[in-house]
Amino acid sequence: MRLIILSRSKNLHSTKRLMEEAKRLGVECYVVNPLRCQLSLRKGAPEVMLYNKKVDKVDVVLPRIGTSITEYGLLVVRQFEAMGVRAINSSDAILNSRNKFRGLQACAAKNIDIPHTILSRSLSDIPAAIRMIKNFPMVLKLLQGSQGIGVMLGYDRSSVESILATMLEMDKDVLMQQFIREAQGADIRALVIDGKVVAAMRRQASNGDFRANIHRGGWGENIKLSKVYERMALQASKAVGLDIAGVDLLESNEGPKLLEINSSPGFEELEKATGINIAEKMIRVAIKKAKRKKARR
Repeated sequence: MRLIILSRSKNLHSTKRLMEEAKRLGVECYVVNPLRCQLSLRKGAPEVMLYNKKVDKVDVVLPRIGTSITEYGLLVVRQFEAMGVRAINSSDAILNSRNKFRGLQACAAKNIDIPHTILSRSLSDIPAAIRMIKNFPMVLKLLQGSQGIGVMLGYDRSSVESILATMLEMDKDVLMQQFIREAQGADIRALVIDGKVVAAMRRQASNGDFRANIHRGGWGENIKLSKVYERMALQASKAVGLDIAGVDLLESNEGPKLLEINSSPGFEELEKATGINIAEKMIRVAIKKAKRKKARR
């Protein structure tokens, strides 16, 4: 089996771990920077070129695409799909998850509970949006971002309008979202692989922050998910169409609420907190999908 990991660097922790487990499991594995891929289209003959050589005989592609290269990275994934290569995750699923509002749309349509969320493009509509969400503070998020970047709190109408005016002036779309106060700067990261929750941890924000991201100084602890939280994580990953998903959930007084979904979840801290070999599970699902594809031929 020949596996390609789409990643900008072999030195990223998750990429290194995936390479280690692929080697241990006897999988032929290559790391390819998607920005070095040249995409060629002719009638019935899509090709990926790397350093002027055709990339072929690939069984599975595992995208680990950062938000900064989403657009080109998705074109690379879609090109491999056009060549008949299985991608874990698919380009459409990654697109669903990369736009925060698009992902929430897919989940809300499946009756998955989310914080009240509003997207507006006009400053004149903001007062009505504030009245609908009702309470301050409220969360303001850029549609694309990761590791807590582009997530802000608006403590009153003046600060909300100021932030939105600045972002809209920069042609950045920002969603407004209900702040779940009782979560107290914590969330739950559930990792879903091939329709199963394989690991979960509670992440706690550092003092003075409301974002529980580990990259923002937060910390994580291993937990066992209750059935209701596990069910929501599985429903969310299915709604967006992801084979591998980092699903972030909030603990509210009304039960779990979906915060967002990540299609390229980092797992260094999750492996540390849980002791689970997550990289191995990702490689094994790639092997499974490759075998299933060959069996259909």
